[in-house]
Amino acid sequence: MLSATAEHAMRAVLLLARHGNATALSADAMADQLGAPRNYLAKTLNALAKAGVVHSARGAAGGFTLAVPPDVLTVQRIIAPFDDHSRVPACLLRNHACDSLNPCALHDRWNAIVGYAGRQFAVTTVADLLSDIPARAGQPELAGTL
Repeated sequence: MLSATAEHAMRAVLLLARHGNATALSADAMADQLGAPRNYLAKTLNALAKAGVVHSARGAAGGFTLAVPPDVLTVQRIIAPFDDHSRVPACLLRNHACDSLNPCALHDRWNAIVGYAGRQFAVTTVADLLSDIPARAGQPELAGTL
Protein backbone atom coordinates (compact mmCIF):
# COMPACT_ATOMS: atom_id res chain seq x y z
CA MET A 1 0.00 0.00 0.00
CA LEU A 2 3.02 2.28 0.22
CA SER A 3 5.13 3.50 -2.65
CA ALA A 4 8.77 2.44 -2.77
CA THR A 5 9.77 6.00 -1.87
CA ALA A 6 7.52 6.01 1.20
CA GLU A 7 9.04 2.69 2.28
CA HIS A 8 12.55 4.12 1.93
CA ALA A 9 11.45 7.16 3.93
CA MET A 10 10.12 4.89 6.69
CA ARG A 11 13.36 2.89 6.82
CA ALA A 12 15.44 6.06 6.97
CA VAL A 13 13.35 7.56 9.78
CA LEU A 14 13.46 4.32 11.76
CA LEU A 15 17.25 4.24 11.36
CA LEU A 16 17.51 7.86 12.56
CA ALA A 17 15.26 7.12 15.53
CA ARG A 18 17.40 4.17 16.60
CA HIS A 19 20.58 6.20 16.06
CA GLY A 20 19.44 9.10 18.24
CA ASN A 21 20.11 12.78 17.68
CA ALA A 22 23.55 13.01 19.33
CA THR A 23 25.23 12.99 15.91
CA ALA A 24 23.89 13.37 12.40
CA LEU A 25 23.98 10.54 9.87
CA SER A 26 25.00 11.24 6.28
CA ALA A 27 22.76 10.16 3.44
CA ASP A 28 25.59 7.95 2.15
CA ALA A 29 26.02 6.18 5.50
CA MET A 30 22.28 5.65 5.73
CA ALA A 31 22.11 4.33 2.16
CA ASP A 32 24.89 1.85 2.96
CA GLN A 33 23.13 0.60 6.11
CA LEU A 34 19.74 0.37 4.42
CA GLY A 35 20.94 -1.00 1.09
CA ALA A 36 19.24 1.90 -0.72
CA PRO A 37 20.46 3.78 -3.80
CA ARG A 38 22.43 6.81 -2.55
CA ASN A 39 20.99 9.50 -4.84
CA TYR A 40 17.45 8.21 -4.38
CA LEU A 41 17.75 8.17 -0.59
CA ALA A 42 19.31 11.64 -0.57
CA LYS A 43 16.33 13.02 -2.52
CA THR A 44 13.94 11.23 -0.17
CA LEU A 45 15.70 12.67 2.88
CA ASN A 46 15.60 16.16 1.37
CA ALA A 47 11.84 15.81 0.86
CA LEU A 48 11.53 14.74 4.51
CA ALA A 49 13.57 17.79 5.53
CA LYS A 50 11.30 20.06 3.50
CA ALA A 51 8.30 18.46 5.26
CA GLY A 52 9.85 19.11 8.68
CA VAL A 53 10.33 15.45 9.56
CA VAL A 54 14.14 15.57 9.65
CA HIS A 55 16.78 18.26 10.09
CA SER A 56 19.50 18.55 7.50
CA ALA A 57 22.95 20.04 8.09
CA ARG A 58 25.79 20.50 5.62
CA GLY A 59 29.49 20.20 6.27
CA ALA A 60 31.91 17.73 7.78
CA ALA A 61 29.68 17.00 10.79
CA GLY A 62 26.52 17.35 8.71
CA GLY A 63 23.86 14.89 7.88
CA PHE A 64 20.34 14.13 9.05
CA THR A 65 18.65 13.93 12.44
CA LEU A 66 15.01 13.66 13.42
CA ALA A 67 13.17 16.98 13.72
CA VAL A 68 10.24 15.41 15.59
CA PRO A 69 10.49 13.15 18.65
CA PRO A 70 9.74 9.49 17.82
CA ASP A 71 6.87 9.34 20.31
CA VAL A 72 4.89 11.97 18.39
CA LEU A 73 6.15 11.35 14.84
CA THR A 74 3.41 9.40 13.04
CA VAL A 75 3.71 7.15 10.04
CA GLN A 76 1.25 9.47 8.26
CA ARG A 77 3.58 12.43 8.66
CA ILE A 78 6.50 10.43 7.24
CA ILE A 79 4.68 9.07 4.20
CA ALA A 80 2.59 12.17 3.42
CA PRO A 81 5.17 13.75 1.08
CA PHE A 82 5.20 10.54 -1.00
CA ASP A 83 1.75 8.93 -0.71
CA ASP A 84 -1.63 10.60 -0.46
CA HIS A 85 -3.84 8.23 1.53
CA SER A 86 -6.43 10.93 2.18
CA ARG A 87 -7.65 10.91 -1.41
CA VAL A 88 -10.54 8.73 -2.50
CA PRO A 89 -9.03 5.59 -4.00
CA ALA A 90 -9.63 4.89 -7.67
CA CYS A 91 -12.01 2.15 -8.68
CA LEU A 92 -10.29 -1.20 -8.94
CA LEU A 93 -12.72 -2.60 -11.51
CA ARG A 94 -13.48 0.34 -13.78
CA ASN A 95 -11.36 2.95 -15.47
CA HIS A 96 -13.18 5.82 -13.78
CA ALA A 97 -14.03 6.93 -10.29
CA CYS A 98 -16.71 5.19 -8.33
CA ASP A 99 -18.41 6.55 -5.24
CA SER A 100 -21.20 5.70 -2.84
CA LEU A 101 -23.81 6.88 -5.39
CA ASN A 102 -22.30 4.79 -8.20
CA PRO A 103 -20.30 2.05 -6.46
CA CYS A 104 -18.57 -0.90 -8.05
CA ALA A 105 -18.81 -4.37 -6.51
CA LEU A 106 -15.64 -3.80 -4.46
CA HIS A 107 -16.31 -0.21 -3.40
CA ASP A 108 -17.40 -0.69 0.23
CA ARG A 109 -14.89 -3.39 1.08
CA TRP A 110 -11.95 -1.58 -0.55
CA ASN A 111 -12.83 1.74 1.11
CA ALA A 112 -12.95 -0.04 4.47
CA ILE A 113 -9.45 -1.44 3.91
CA VAL A 114 -8.02 1.89 2.76
CA GLY A 115 -9.75 3.71 5.62
CA TYR A 116 -8.39 1.28 8.21
CA ALA A 117 -4.85 1.65 6.87
CA GLY A 118 -5.15 5.45 6.88
CA ARG A 119 -6.37 5.48 10.47
CA GLN A 120 -3.46 3.25 11.52
CA PHE A 121 -0.95 5.49 9.73
CA ALA A 122 -2.40 8.48 11.60
CA VAL A 123 -2.15 6.97 15.10
CA THR A 124 1.00 4.82 14.87
CA THR A 125 4.22 6.57 15.90
CA VAL A 126 7.84 5.73 15.22
CA ALA A 127 8.20 4.89 18.92
CA ASP A 128 5.28 2.45 18.60
CA LEU A 129 6.97 0.69 15.69
CA LEU A 130 10.28 0.41 17.53
CA SER A 131 8.85 -0.54 20.92
CA ASP A 132 9.47 -4.27 20.52
CA ILE A 133 12.98 -3.96 19.08
CA PRO A 134 15.60 -4.18 21.83
CA ALA A 135 18.00 -1.25 22.02
CA ARG A 136 21.57 -2.21 21.08
CA ALA A 137 24.80 -0.56 21.96
CA GLY A 138 26.80 0.63 18.99
CA GLN A 139 25.52 0.40 15.44
CA PRO A 140 21.70 0.61 15.10
CA GLU A 141 21.35 -1.65 12.05
CA LEU A 142 17.80 -2.00 10.82
CA ALA A 143 18.31 -3.87 7.58
CA GLY A 144 18.31 -7.29 9.24
CA THR A 145 15.71 -6.51 11.90
CA LEU A 146 12.77 -5.37 9.79
